[in-house]
Amino acid sequence: MNRDQIEGGIRNIRGRGRSALGAVTGRARPQVEGAYEQVAGVAQSAYGRVQNRAERLERDGRDFAEDAARRGRSLRDDVSHRGRALRDETVERGRYYGREVTERGRAVYERAEDNKGATLAIVAAAAFGFGWLISRRR
Repeated sequence: MNRDQIEGGIRNIRGRGRSALGAVTGRARPQVEGAYEQVAGVAQSAYGRVQNRAERLERDGRDFAEDAARRGRSLRDDVSHRGRALRDETVERGRYYGREVTERGRAVYERAEDNKGATLAIVAAAAFGFGWLISRRR
């Protein structure tokens, strides 16, 4: 409750009293002034309620914006963490596959070195077959 609500309520009660006094004494002026005070008090009290509501809405909006910002930062941090984890996993897999290719390549090279004649025959046969396939398509 704010000052306008309290003052408006007091003004309304004071206006009612003035209107009642004017009615008891039979005088019109105090009745009219009392009615005016009542209306002004109700209006002032309503203004105070609207002001309270506006302040609550502003506070709720600020809280909502702060919560959204907090959630956004949390989401950003989570995505960043997951991205780093994926990057690290990708780098590790790349290293693993690189080592695997190197080892298998060396094994093939060593096998080819040990069997030079067979390797030469296989490469020649493959080249001949490939050339034959290409020449047949024309």
